[in-house]
Formats: sequence, structure tokens, C-alpha cells
Amino acid sequence: MFRSILVPLDGSTLAEHALPIAGSIARRAGAELQLVHVHVPEARYIEGKMVFNEVLDAKLREHQRAYLEEIAKKIKPGFPITCVLLDGEVSQIAERLDSHVKTAKVDLVVMATHGRGMLARLWLGSVTDKLVRQLEIPMVLIRPQETKPDLTREPVFRHILIPLDGSALAEQILKYAAALGKLMQADYTLFHVMEPWIPVSYRPDEYSTEFQQLRIQKAQAYLDEIAKRLRTGEDGMAETVRVQTKIVMSHYPAVAILEEANQRGIDLIAMETHGHGGLIRLLIGSVADKVLRGTSIPILLHRPHDKTP
Repeated sequence: MFRSILVPLDGSTLAEHALPIAGSIARRAGAELQLVHVHVPEARYIEGKMVFNEVLDAKLREHQRAYLEEIAKKIKPGFPITCVLLDGEVSQIAERLDSHVKTAKVDLVVMATHGRGMLARLWLGSVTDKLVRQLEIPMVLIRPQETKPDLTREPVFRHILIPLDGSALAEQILKYAAALGKLMQADYTLFHVMEPWIPVSYRPDEYSTEFQQLRIQKAQAYLDEIAKRLRTGEDGMAETVRVQTKIVMSHYPAVAILEEANQRGIDLIAMETHGHGGLIRLLIGSVADKVLRGTSIPILLHRPHDKTP
């Protein structure tokens, strides 16, 4: 599934924290790794006018290309690495990356959630935020550490948490999570947050234990069916895949997801940026956005193609 993996770099150490995981996936998938930087033309205001400096721009371009090539040399060998320097304005970085993804037929983007470098911009809230909403392919987002990344290290996802809300849209993340999990022989936990029932009337049956149990049984049957699908390979034959399921009651889905991830020692959270159904909405700006901003665990995000309610 993953033949071409793209890592956007801004020249900062923070952005480079995406490289170990990207390299680990590329090696196991036999994929090409693309290191991409968007070059912004060197121009300055002089006496109130924007003046383009060809000499400085050429030197900056040369420096940026040398930076990408130097990073490529530091990565543990074993798969093809391509350095790509794109052109674009500061306000067009996400658009240029999106366009390149389509043109180069990239399958996966791996990037840090924020970084500050040559372009003096914060990724999260600008480039990453836009790409999450624009890209039609999955993204693995990494929360960078303050320390310098070890580019020879290859992290492995051993346990993947997949929040599901009962909708077909939310289930679109399954094929990407399964593909990554298969490469790394990971375990899976299918996770469903059920909002505590608030009766709309004073009918006794709405408070009954039987009614609550029926809701839980329905949710469990749904998760069991998804688990069965994960345990069945593309050829319809059973595979050795370890899948757990869990249902929790909470008014705060994002908090429940984050707590589960921390308690279980999860290595990757996989979820769609949109979804509806059941009793929660996985919508960027809501649950997925809160999870992204609240976790230090890598997160696999994908924007579903069909947004029809």
C-alpha cells in the first residue's frame, strides 16, 4: 500500500523528528522516501517596495538543497531516498505540498506537528492544519521532542488504538491502520466511546438496566464484527492478528481516547478526521483535533472521501 512516503522539512531539528518513523515504515514497506522542502523566494522590502534578490535567492536555494542531501546521508540506508525542492510563497506551502503529493503519487505523509526553521513558521496551526484538511491520503503526525532526533533509529508501532463511532466514514481508517500494523506486527484495540444515556422523558423503561445493556451489547457486536474483518486477510483467509475491543462511558470522547492511549501504552492512535454515527463525532476541530493537540503519541489521520451524512 505504501510505495512513496513524503516528509516535509523546514530546516529545523523539530521537523526532523518525523524521519525515524518515516524511515522505519519505508524500510518495511520497500517504499521510496521523499524529503521535501518548499523554497520561498528571497525578497525584501526596500523603501517600501518588495525587491527580489536573485543572488541571495540562488544561495538560499543551494543551501536548502544541500541541507536535504545532508539529511539523506544521515538516514540509515536500505531504501531509496529522493530530495525535492519545491517553489512557493509562504502562504502556499500547504498547497504546494498537496500538489506534489498528487503529482508524485505519494501514498503517505509523515511530519512533525510543529517546527520552526528557515521559514520561521509553526507547522501546527498552519501547514499541518491545512494538510489535514486537504490531503486525500493518510498522514502520520509526530509530536517532536526538544532533543535532537536519532536518524538511525527505527521506531516500531506495537499497539495501535483505533477509535470508532459506528459510522462507515470512521471505518475508512481501518485499511491504513491495518497496513501499518501488518508491517510492524502490531496489536490493535478497537475503542468505542458511548455517551451516558440521558432520557428524554420520565418513562421507567428509559432508566432500565435492560435498556442500558442492550446499548452496550449492540456496540460490542459492532466492534466484534470490525475485529473479525481485521482478522481476515485480503484473500479472505484468517490471519494471526491480535485484536482487542473496549467500550467506555464518557461525555468527553477525546479525554477517554487520550486516557486509554496512555494507560495501554499505545504506540499509534489511528482515526478519521471526520465521522458521524453512534454517539460521538470524529471531526477535525472537535474530537480528532483535541486528540491531536493533547497527545504526545504518534497519530495516523485520514480525511474520508465521502462526506455525505
